[in-house]
Amino acid sequence: MNNMIVLPMALPLITGILLVFFRRHIQFQRWISIGIMAAVAGISLYILNLIRSTGILRLDFGGWEPPFGILFVADSFSMLLVLTTSIVTAICLLYAFFSIGRSRENMFFYPFVLFMVAGVNGSFLTGDIFNLFVCFEVMLLASYILISLGGTKVQLKESVIYVAINVLSSWFFLVAVAYLYGAVGTLNMAHLSQRVAESGQTPILTMISILFLIVFGLKAGLLLYFWLPGSYSAPPTAVAALFGALLTKVGIYSMFRVFSLIFYHEPQITHTLIGIMAGVTLIGGSLGAIAYKDIRLIVSYNVIIGAGFILVGLAVSTPAAIEGSIYYLVHDMFSKALLFLLAGTMIALTGTSKMDRMSGLIRNYPTLGWLFFIVMLSLAGIPPLSGFLGKVLVSQGAIESGSFILLAISLISSLFVLYSLLRIFKQCFWGETTISEDEAVPLRKGLLIPGILLAAASIGLGLGAELLSGYVRDAALTLSNPNLYIEGVLNQNE
Repeated sequence: MNNMIVLPMALPLITGILLVFFRRHIQFQRWISIGIMAAVAGISLYILNLIRSTGILRLDFGGWEPPFGILFVADSFSMLLVLTTSIVTAICLLYAFFSIGRSRENMFFYPFVLFMVAGVNGSFLTGDIFNLFVCFEVMLLASYILISLGGTKVQLKESVIYVAINVLSSWFFLVAVAYLYGAVGTLNMAHLSQRVAESGQTPILTMISILFLIVFGLKAGLLLYFWLPGSYSAPPTAVAALFGALLTKVGIYSMFRVFSLIFYHEPQITHTLIGIMAGVTLIGGSLGAIAYKDIRLIVSYNVIIGAGFILVGLAVSTPAAIEGSIYYLVHDMFSKALLFLLAGTMIALTGTSKMDRMSGLIRNYPTLGWLFFIVMLSLAGIPPLSGFLGKVLVSQGAIESGSFILLAISLISSLFVLYSLLRIFKQCFWGETTISEDEAVPLRKGLLIPGILLAAASIGLGLGAELLSGYVRDAALTLSNPNLYIEGVLNQNE
């Protein structure tokens, strides 16, 4: 059964390679891509339930047992994110069928989406920090193509910045991995945790941890987010939705994994820095979200706010806060994908991204308006939608640890999220319509159905939180107790 762990990465990767040879068979590419994502979602759900009954699963490649070989490790935290990734990607692909355009589809759009998903899932599953770097690069190489696909002027401009920043952060990542290996002599994450615990987190290891913090901060949009708003607002809507939902989450996942499993011995340094970075990110993201009238930039700054809020839970690191961060991480992947899809649909209907040039859209497109209303309330943490429980648990953890400044910044940032999106809702959907019924562009059902599915997921995650709670508690328990991960990897009986 452990061999199934490789499928969430292997299936998209192999399928993407095969689809390269079917370049002109667009319908075939479409349905195979979405079918593979549905299959990966089903496999992920099965593995997730298997973990609850049998414990952490491990797959050794080539028969080399840890800590010597390459391995994949599946725990509840990683599989929750793999499952969410698969569902979100399938829904965004459905939106792409009706929006991306034949010219981009003919330029290997679907293979590169699958390559990117393979890198994302591989990052979540790898138990080796060097292979985390490798999976990052698979993900980023595919994203370099997707951000520039179509070759518009703004895409090419932003893709240069995006590639430059990520190449720089990848170089820092490689340097950090090299120093870490030189210091402790292993790259297996569980073995790293043991070695660091045995030697104590020496000053050199603390400096290496700060280097990892810079790398993952760049990837996650934490503090070092200056590149993100332009890069995420340049590509086509379906690609932007995938970027907003998935790419920053890999950096966030890596930060949780590394700073809860390996570098947790000097929290007064590492976790304090994470808290400072999260607080500054929340402030900067909040100011950015209300400073612009371009809805693409407003949505992109909301991605930054979400990253800052999730990492407040890691900075606090109480069981309640970590559980809340996991809830909010899953919610954020669905909600950010929905927000990007709705913003892109509004731009497609009106031909502008400036909200002061839109008005009265709800008269001609009521479903679109109420979907936007739902995601606005969800991101602001209004009950009973999916963002509420995560915010409550992170706030509870901040109170328990006495982190009242972080708590205040987090709660105020929620008001900025609500205000920034309420501006769009009020300006663009209410008031006198700028489009008469005769001039209204028909809104295709293919553009609405993905939004409806994501909104249903957001409502379902809120109302059905009890169904998710067992998996989230298990994931939080593993993150809070490194010995559980170490036992599952190094002492697992074959």
